[in-house]
Amino acid sequence: EDHWQTLLHAQLQTKGVKVQSVSPIGKAQLSCQERVDGLTRAVGRIEGPLVLVAHSGACITVAHWVHQCKRSIAGAFLVSPADVDSEAHTPAVVRSFSPMPLVRFPFPSIVVASSNDPYVDLVRAEHFAACWGSQFVNAGDAGHINVASGYGAWPAGERLLATLLQ
Repeated sequence: EDHWQTLLHAQLQTKGVKVQSVSPIGKAQLSCQERVDGLTRAVGRIEGPLVLVAHSGACITVAHWVHQCKRSIAGAFLVSPADVDSEAHTPAVVRSFSPMPLVRFPFPSIVVASSNDPYVDLVRAEHFAACWGSQFVNAGDAGHINVASGYGAWPAGERLLATLLQ
């Protein structure tokens, strides 16, 4: 409930922005293809310009999904992408998301990562951004940019997202 993404969802809805969520990854939903299919269903329910907002494992879902997408995407805001290729950073249960797709996205995107994220090394996150053609933002010592790292409302993230929404 207190995650920045949940708060942002509610805030955007109050501003009249059509928002569609994909349920968070749970232990029973660790199939990459199931997550990609869920994103496809969610996107199918939205008409008009589409901006994707993803955190952690959802960033990897977007990376796998992007070249299956059959519609125009206005942009993607990708925060703390988990390194599913790294045994040092992610558990074995997410290996079905490996290998990390490292191909250019056909739309603008921003990747935000932290210098002390336990799920991805900053240099690796920057590499993802470069391969995806994304703008890279170093959030400093921000952990995994989640509630455990002290992120509920995240005004700096909202400002970055605003650049894609314009």
